[in-house]
Amino acid sequence: MVFARLRTGLSRTRNKIRQAMRTLGGDQSTAEILETLEEILYTADVGPLTAELLDAAEIELKSGRLADPGDIETWLREQLLSALQGPDHKNPLPLVESGPTVVLVVGVNGAGKTTSIAKLVHWLQQRNRKVLVAAGDTFRAAAVEQLTIWCDRLGADLIKSQQGTDPAAVAHDGAEAALARNADVLIVDTAGRLHTQKNLMSELEKISRVIGRKIEGAPHHTLLVLDATTGQNAVQQAKLFGERVPLSGVTLSKLDGTAKGGAAVSIGRQLGLPVCYVGLGEQIEDFDVFNPDEFLEALFALSD
Repeated sequence: MVFARLRTGLSRTRNKIRQAMRTLGGDQSTAEILETLEEILYTADVGPLTAELLDAAEIELKSGRLADPGDIETWLREQLLSALQGPDHKNPLPLVESGPTVVLVVGVNGAGKTTSIAKLVHWLQQRNRKVLVAAGDTFRAAAVEQLTIWCDRLGADLIKSQQGTDPAAVAHDGAEAALARNADVLIVDTAGRLHTQKNLMSELEKISRVIGRKIEGAPHHTLLVLDATTGQNAVQQAKLFGERVPLSGVTLSKLDGTAKGGAAVSIGRQLGLPVCYVGLGEQIEDFDVFNPDEFLEALFALSD
């Protein structure tokens, strides 16, 4: 359902790419084919990976291995799919054998972090997991209020405190509650001020240390929520967050509001991070595990 909606949302971009695809091969020179491929890749906002793909395509074209348009399309699909490969996309958040699995959620303000947390809670509940949430973004009253509303709707326990409370203290209380209530998963929200702020990054490190003292191996996963509409800026955000906390993967939000879904490819190749989940719209069901094949079909209409 999610990728069907994504396909609809990206129809204009996909049609533009398909029109360019139809001109590939035939009597075109190598230079003309490379120019068309460059247009296709930049239309999708694949970013710095474009140069690497064009260099590889030039070698393949000159060798004669890409002799017709069908060969070029198949080759491009294989290259993009390779860049999107990562851990098991069918099980992006493996649970620990005993005790609660702790998921730290990070990202800048406005990236869709709070909504993504609610969607993740619902996704886990649909798989019969007992979920507890800790509202660690204590700098924004609105963030706590939104999480409260979502958790009430979903029937999920929420640990929160007054605005301005030390976020690490909320994370500590959340860890204790998760242990006491036999939760399967503890999701810890964090502050989302500008990723360039040193204090914010230090706070994330502190939260990780505090949780780790309460629950062995925690946080077990750290998900970075990125706004797909920011395009290649999302890649820079991922790099900066990754310098301070080990990232497990990315949740790409607002994918229905942009033609820049190619950032998922850049993240996969440049950072070695899988896109674990994608979100569309505001509805709680508009969320699913990232599927590379369906994503490429929605953006490029590259068929098998």
